[in-house]
Amino acid sequence: MTKTNKLLAAFENGEELTAAQIKARFGIANPHDAVRSLRTSGYAIYLNKTKQTSKYRLGKPTRAIVAAGIAALGTKEAGLVR
Repeated sequence: MTKTNKLLAAFENGEELTAAQIKARFGIANPHDAVRSLRTSGYAIYLNKTKQTSKYRLGKPTRAIVAAGIAALGTKEAGLVR
């Protein structure tokens, strides 16, 4: 299992992780690149910022986000029309 797959498994288990936690726990040198890779693979990874920290988490995209993605791709490329 790759480091990114282990990170995804942690997110799927409901964990919220800071970039420092991702580096330390999974040995991922650049957490932002790992998160970007997951996002481009279709996972909705959100960054929740507070005054003290910023944590990544796996979420569910809103209808507006899905609609925007389909509009950007077009219905054929999104797999909605054959």
